[in-house]
Amino acid sequence: MIFNPEKILKKEIIDIGRKLYDLRLVVARSGNLSARLDGQYILVTKSGTSLGNLTLDDIIKVDLNDPEDIKGKPVTSEFLLHSQIYQNFSRKAIIHCHPTLINAYFAVTSELKALTFEGRLYLGNVPVIPQDTPAITNLEPVIQALKNSNIVVIKNHGLVSIADKFSDALYLVEALEETVKTAAVARLFQKDILDDLDKELKNSFNQDDAFLMFSKEHIQAIVDLVNKDEAIAKKGAELDLTLQLAIKLDAQDLVYKFNFEKGKITKFDFDDNAPFIISAPADIWEAVFLGKLDPFVATTQGKMKLKGEFAKLSRWYVPFNRLFELFRQVKIK
Repeated sequence: MIFNPEKILKKEIIDIGRKLYDLRLVVARSGNLSARLDGQYILVTKSGTSLGNLTLDDIIKVDLNDPEDIKGKPVTSEFLLHSQIYQNFSRKAIIHCHPTLINAYFAVTSELKALTFEGRLYLGNVPVIPQDTPAITNLEPVIQALKNSNIVVIKNHGLVSIADKFSDALYLVEALEETVKTAAVARLFQKDILDDLDKELKNSFNQDDAFLMFSKEHIQAIVDLVNKDEAIAKKGAELDLTLQLAIKLDAQDLVYKFNFEKGKITKFDFDDNAPFIISAPADIWEAVFLGKLDPFVATTQGKMKLKGEFAKLSRWYVPFNRLFELFRQVKIK
């Protein structure tokens, strides 16, 4: 049997469009989809189509390497957004849609209040980009935000979700819709939602100092903060936070191994002989240390690599979440 990759991918786009419509994440003729066919071509939905009723003819093949190829083709008005994402990222599927609850939530706030562990692990602090036009014309902020999160909210204009598979992109959309729904319902029970896990503890660290990222001085400053932090000490003892965790800077092969004993870092070494290793390139680590990217979210979204069992590491979510908060309290140059 001879398989036609283009036709197969078009059918995937039709299926995901129907799912989005059935879940009421798109309505009428809103939203658009695209997928990478190969290194040269993408498939993108036509302008004015209903994602819930797509046909093979509603999906257009475009040569990314030839700007002239788009001329005369009735592609979505958001084609420039799709093409720029593919030119900046290796992802293979893009969903742009306008879910009702997400639009409503971020119309009145620019910060996600994730009340569940699932929301924190898979979404983190979702970037929210201001938007002044009906179609996305200022692309650079969106591209920069996608470097830190696979899902980005476009204020008053829905969201963009990217992944290697449509199913993964859809899961992020569903997770965000459910998270804002949970926050909305919670307000029915308590107007002022408080969450002890999100409360910032008093920071006594001298913020005047800044360190070269991943230098020994930088890591030592983090260790000093951790060992003075009452929240980590309490949860570390309660949960028996005793393990070795290494963080690694890719390309430069810089490694620091933290030796935890009941929440205290007794020492740090310079090797990756540890049951848990978190590694990433410099731009991702910079986003983490600047507080733009949550390491748990970066791991679940594939921006950071984790060697070791995520389920075991997540047992210590609360103290490690606090550890990552302390990461960004140490200034980097």
